[in-house]
Amino acid sequence: MSYASVEEFMQMVVAKNPGETEFHQAVREVVEFLWDFVQENPVYKHHKILERIIEPERTIIFRVPWRDDRGNIQVNRGYRIEFNSAIGPYKGGLRFHPSVNLSILKFLGFEQIFKNSLTTLPMGGGKGGSDFNPKGKSENEIMSFCQSFMTELYRHIGANVDIPAGDIGVGGREIGYLFGQYKRLKNEYTGVLTGKGLNWGGSLIRPEATGFGNVYFAQEMLKTRSESFKGKRVAISGFGNVAWGAAQKATELGAKVVTLSGPDGYVYDEEGLNNEKIHYMLELRATNNDVVAPFADKFKSAEFIAGRRPWEVKVDIALPCATQNELNEADAKNLVDNGCLCICEGANMPCTPEAISLFVKNRMLYAPGKAANAGGVAVSGLEMSQNSMRFNWSREEVDQKLQSIMKNIHATCVKYGQKGDYVNYVKGANIGGFIKVADSMIDQGCV
Repeated sequence: MSYASVEEFMQMVVAKNPGETEFHQAVREVVEFLWDFVQENPVYKHHKILERIIEPERTIIFRVPWRDDRGNIQVNRGYRIEFNSAIGPYKGGLRFHPSVNLSILKFLGFEQIFKNSLTTLPMGGGKGGSDFNPKGKSENEIMSFCQSFMTELYRHIGANVDIPAGDIGVGGREIGYLFGQYKRLKNEYTGVLTGKGLNWGGSLIRPEATGFGNVYFAQEMLKTRSESFKGKRVAISGFGNVAWGAAQKATELGAKVVTLSGPDGYVYDEEGLNNEKIHYMLELRATNNDVVAPFADKFKSAEFIAGRRPWEVKVDIALPCATQNELNEADAKNLVDNGCLCICEGANMPCTPEAISLFVKNRMLYAPGKAANAGGVAVSGLEMSQNSMRFNWSREEVDQKLQSIMKNIHATCVKYGQKGDYVNYVKGANIGGFIKVADSMIDQGCV
C-alpha cells in the first residue's frame, strides 16, 4: 500500500502499535521531516524504506526473576529492541527505571538508528532495559538483578551482534555486574558492553562523552552566529552523567552554569557551578536517591525550587539533559521570552513537539538529541574499536576524535537542513541520518 500523506502513514503506525505514544511521537517527528525528501527520491518509496525502518528487526521481551535481601522473589520485565542492523551491529543503551515500557524503548531504539548513522561509525540501532528500579536497592540486590537480567540477555547479544551500553539507571557499577555475568556464561572476554571500567576495557572520557559532545555541538551552532560559550549563562537539567559532562565542558569554555535539576525540582546557583560543585553532582547521583535538594543545603549560593523546572530562569543557552518530554510549550515560551539563544538537547527527545515548533518558528538555534547527544554512543563506538585492537587511546586522542565526530555531525545537519540563512537542525539530522541507513537497506535486499 502507498500512503498519500504523513497523516495516513501515521494512522498505520498508530494502528499497528496501539498505546505506544512515545514511539508514535518519535516516528512522527522523523517522518514529517523525511516525507518530502522521500517523495522526491522515489527509490526509497519503491523499496518501502519508511515502512521497513519503523519496524524493529527483533523485539525481545523476557522475565527477570531475582531474590531481594530478605530472600523474597521479585519479578521484573526485561527488553531488548534490536531495531536496525543495516550499517552495523545493534548499538544502544540499557535503561533501568520504573517507567520503562515497550513504547519508550521503541522510541529510543528508533532514534538510535539515526543517531548512530550520524556518527559515521558502523553501528546499527537498538535499545533495551527493564522496569527494575535501582533506587533504594542494596549493592547485593542490584548485582542479583543484573546477573538474572544478563542470564537471559546474553544469548541475544555479542561483540559482532548487539553491544549494549548504559543509560538511565545503568552506570559503571551495573555494567560491571552485567559484563561479569556475560563473561561467566560465555567463557569469553570480548567488548560486548560499552561503558566498562578503565581497568577492564573501558575508554577514557566515556562517562563524560554525551555531555562533552552536547557542548561541542552547541559550540558549532553558536559559531554560525559568531557566538561562543564565553560569558554565557547556561541552564542544564538533570544531574547524571550527561549533565555532569555538559556542566564541566561549558564551564571550561567560559560559561556560567546556573541550574541543575532532578525529579524533586531544580537548583539555581547565581554564582555558577565550579569544580567542587560539579564533582558534588556525582556524589549526589551515587546516593541513588534521585533528588537535588541536598545541593542547596551544601552550597549557600544555591537555592532549591521544589516541583519546578529550570527553564523559567533567564539564560542564553539551555541544555536539557534529563529525560524525554521534560521541556514543554510553556517552558519553551519562557526561554523565548527571556531571550535564550540556543537549545541543544543532551537527553533523548526532551522537548515536546509544541516546544520544538516554537523554537523553529522563532528561528532559534535548536538541535535534536539524535544529533546533539550522539557523543556518548560515538565514544562507545571508539571503545569498541579499542577493544577490537586490544589497545587504548589517551584521553586527549579520544577527546579529539569526539570533537571531530561532533563537528562532522553538525556539518551534515547544515548540509541537509539549511534553507537561506536558517538551519533547521531537526530536518538536517533526520535526512542526514536516514540516507546512509536507507541506502544500505536497499543494497542488502528485502531483509
